[in-house]
Amino acid sequence: MLVIPGFFESYRSLKDRTLKLVFGTSELSPEQVTAIHTALNKSGYMAFHTDMFTDAQLKGIAEIQVDYEDTAKTPGQRLRAVLYRNWEKENQGYENFHDFYIVNMDKLINHFKGKLD
Repeated sequence: MLVIPGFFESYRSLKDRTLKLVFGTSELSPEQVTAIHTALNKSGYMAFHTDMFTDAQLKGIAEIQVDYEDTAKTPGQRLRAVLYRNWEKENQGYENFHDFYIVNMDKLINHFKGKLD
């Protein structure tokens, strides 16, 4: 669990009705920076409190058992979102997401069709 002091700078609404939250910190230790880097692109839960967390609160947070399954989206919507994030990271020469999506969905379909024979 990563616990660092920070300040809530801003947020913005995204097309998929989620929010992007932006936090700032004061100077961090190398260990804290490493922990942040290790957590990059991972799912998790975040707690924000304007006062320092008590030991009891931290213990309660650490004991939370969560299921990271995204039940708000259908499996098809989740796959499309994952493909979009991949396109953002490495577009493989495709100028628009639609073309990237069609080609990669065809690859997935053909992969599983091949298992039918």
